[in-house]
Parts: sequence; structure tokens; C-alpha cells
Amino acid sequence: MKIKLLPKFILSLGVIGVILTIAISLFSYRSSRSYLENLYAQRVMTNSNSIADMMSVSDVKKILAEGGDKTEEYSEMVTLFNKLKKDSDVTYLSLVVPDEDSVHFYIDALVEEMGDDPANQIAYGSDILYTDAANPDDPADMEKYITIWNQYQQNKGVDHPLVTDNSYGYNYTGVSVILDENGKALAEIQYILDMKEVRNYLNSFLINMLLISFCIIAVTMAAYIVFVRKTITRPISRLADFTQEITESGKFENQRITMKTGDEIEALSDSFNFMMEELENYIANLSKVTAEKERIGTELDIARNIQASMLPCIFPAFPDRKEFDIYATMTPAKEVGGDFYDFFMVDETHLAIVMADVSGKGVPAALFMVIGKTLIKDHTTPGRDLGEVFSTVNNLLCEANSEGLFITAFEGVLDLVTGEFCFVNAGHEMPFICKAGGSFAAYKIRPGFVLAGFEDMNYKAGSMTLDVGDLIFQYTDGVTEATNVENQLYGMERLEQVLNRVKDRTPSEILPEVKKDIDAFVGEAPQFDDITMLCVEYKAKMEKA
Repeated sequence: MKIKLLPKFILSLGVIGVILTIAISLFSYRSSRSYLENLYAQRVMTNSNSIADMMSVSDVKKILAEGGDKTEEYSEMVTLFNKLKKDSDVTYLSLVVPDEDSVHFYIDALVEEMGDDPANQIAYGSDILYTDAANPDDPADMEKYITIWNQYQQNKGVDHPLVTDNSYGYNYTGVSVILDENGKALAEIQYILDMKEVRNYLNSFLINMLLISFCIIAVTMAAYIVFVRKTITRPISRLADFTQEITESGKFENQRITMKTGDEIEALSDSFNFMMEELENYIANLSKVTAEKERIGTELDIARNIQASMLPCIFPAFPDRKEFDIYATMTPAKEVGGDFYDFFMVDETHLAIVMADVSGKGVPAALFMVIGKTLIKDHTTPGRDLGEVFSTVNNLLCEANSEGLFITAFEGVLDLVTGEFCFVNAGHEMPFICKAGGSFAAYKIRPGFVLAGFEDMNYKAGSMTLDVGDLIFQYTDGVTEATNVENQLYGMERLEQVLNRVKDRTPSEILPEVKKDIDAFVGEAPQFDDITMLCVEYKAKMEKA
């Protein structure tokens, strides 16, 4: 499902807005919390220390002594504590003496005007266990009471308020010791400030910051979305609709769009108009080129048909001749190729075969092939030495070779009476010979120079004797140099193997099997060279006339 640009933009902007709202609110909350906690901590410790410093050691000793609550000093101290509690708006203000598992209360300030309940006042001499005071679900709360006792043993109070959250509420507790004349802890002041209202204030502050930040960011986002919609998404949507309309209609002529945004979108529309103009020109030129290619393709098809008709292509080629069986194929790499084969009767008792490969491909090679094929056939006459034939053809080709092409060629003439096979090789591949009852093997021939390379080259003919049942397989380098997708060559070894697998078959059966094996080896790789093959079997000797 496709989602338009504006919803995507709104969604991403909304996510950013939520993140900013939370980040700003949390930052403000943490800053305010840190400031208020430090402020109240300083207040608790300053007041606690000040009250401890105010205490008269002798008065404290009298209060702590047995019957101290009956003394005048006790009454005066209680009045002072109540006044300090009221003036400082402190939650709990007490004079206590701790020990290892409890705390003894001697004065617990009470101000009914502040909402204190006399029933909850801790009486003189009361002993409160730490286990009763601490939060049973929070082991760390118990550790704070132990910390007060450990500090008291060292004649010290605490440097920072202890934060407790138990049955007495969420409090900051300042503890300051009262030292006697010898610097030993005599008692301590517990100054406890209820922080519940501060915490409630901070929670309320966080909620308000979230709401305020959300409202500000939401309004800003709404204004920005309107701006983006007008200046970005609407012009882009217009351009998208325009292109979609062109795509659906398929009409590219005289299609233009005008945008005056004064930014990159206007530049994009100008570029689109330029592209449309270029596309019109391209389509017009493409139509001309296509028509021209179709014309050339038609002419090449005609040329391919002409070339195919110039090569022997009707088989069996000599149905009335029982002395031999011959078959040949050519698969051009392009519409027309540079390879060619030929076979013809020189006279009633001699069969000539030709296999050649023109350098280059396409039309030039095909035209040069026609010239070469014609010259070789015209100069192959009864009794003429094949070396002389190639020497003559070479000079004639050099005279009409302005393109610098050349031909590798092999020609052989089989005497159907004696089995003598005369041949000449101008830089071509070695033929494969299969003796009757034997196997195919490459017949090593020292090749001469290519035709149309240099004038006045001398070519020497060779000969061998074929027996009845022998086969000759000749080919061009398009066979052995066929390449697969891994750039491996088909090679002479594979060719010999496939020939020997089908050596007992007829020439018309051998060549398709070789081509099938080449195709399997090449796979999906393109064909870069013509593949031309010819096979002839000497089946019977011709009787002399």
C-alpha cells in the first residue's frame, strides 16, 4: 500500500513532537527537582545545626537526667522547640538520644495550630525501636537508622539529610549532635521536614510541562504542516498527478507543467519540462532508427538467405553416389557469418571439400567469403595441384583486399577410386580422422600461411590414403573456442571425446551430436564466433570406368 508524502510527513513530525515534548518536560522536571531538593536539604541541615548550636549543655543534661521532665529547663526547652517548629514550619522537631537498636525521645515538639494531634505526641522517655520506625519493605530505610547510630558513636551528625519514606511519611531528616564539654555526643536534634508537598508539586509540574509543551509543539506543528503542504507537498502532488496522467495516456507531445515556487520544486518542474522535450525528440529519432533497423534487418535476412543458398544445404547432397556420405552445417554468430564450407565433384572420380574462416564477422566477412569460395571452386580443376590452387587464389584475394581481411582455409580432394586424399592447409584447424574400426584423432598437418595475407606465398599440398569406412571431420575455430560463462574454452580434448562417442554413426548424425555437446558446455553464454562443421565418410571404392 502506497502512503502519500503528507501523511508520512505528519507522522514523522508527530513522532518528533512527542519526543521533544517528553525530552523538554523531563529536562525541566529534573532541573526543578534537583534545585528544590538541594534547597530543602540545605534548609534542613542549616536549621538542624543552628538549633543544636543553640542548646545549653547544662540544660540538656538536666533534661536527660531522671525526672528531667519536671524541671524548669524542660518546660522552657519545650516552649522553645514548639516556637521553632512553628516558625520554621518543620514537621517534626525532637531532642533524642539514639542507641544501637532504638531511639529515646526526651522532647517532641507539638503545635496544635499546625494540625498536630496531641494523641500522636511521643512522650518523654519513650523508646522507639528502629524496626518499628523503618519501612519493613525497604531494607535501605533501616540502614539509615543504623547510619545515624554509627555517626552518633563517632560524635557526629549527618552531612546531608537522610531521605526516608516510611510510616512517618516522605521526609528529609537532619541530624545534628549536641556535644558536652569533652566533645562527646550528649544528645542530638532530629529536624524532620515532610517533602510530600514538594513531591506533589514536582509531579504536578511534570504533568503541566507535558501539557504545555505538547500544546506549544502541536500548534507549531500544525502551522508548519500548513506551510509544508502549501509550499512542498501540494506542488509535488501536482507534479506527480501530471506525470501519472502522462503515463496513463501515453501522450508525450506538447506536455508541459508550470510552477512558480521560486525554489527547488520550480527547478524540478523546469527539469521535467526539459526532459519531456528531450523525450519527444528521442521518440521521434527512435521511430526513425527503428524503421532503419527494420529495413537493415530485412536486408540482413535476405543476405543470410542468400549466403545460406550459396552453401550446399540440401542433404543427401549426392543421393546417387554410394562411395561416400557427406554432411555439413554452419551456425553464424551474427545475421551473416564469415565461415564457409563447400563440397563439389571436381570430376566423376574426385570429391573436393573446403572449410574456411574469414577474419571478422558480419557483412564484410560474408562478402569476402563469397569471393574466396568462388575463387577456390573455380581454380580447383582435375589434376591441378592443390598447393598451386591456393597460391593462385591467395594472389587474387590480395588484389581485392582493401579491408585487410584474411582467410584460413582447408581444401581436400578425395580420389574415389584409389582412396588417395590430397589436401592443402592455409592456417586452418587440423582435421580429425577416424580410421575404420578405430577412433577419431587429430591429424597433424603443418599449416601454411593464411590466404590474402601476403602476395606470392607458396603453398604445399599433402596426401594420405583413406580406406573404406574412414571418416574425416573438419571444422572452424568457432567449435574449439566456444566459451562458457566461466570463460573456459570447449577445446580439442572435448571435441575428440564427443566425436569418439558417436564415431559409429553417420555424418548427418555426428554433427548434431557435436553441436548439442557444444551448446550444453556453453550454457547461457553468448555465441561469439561462427560454428561450422563438415564430415565425410568414405563408404566404398569406385570402380574404374
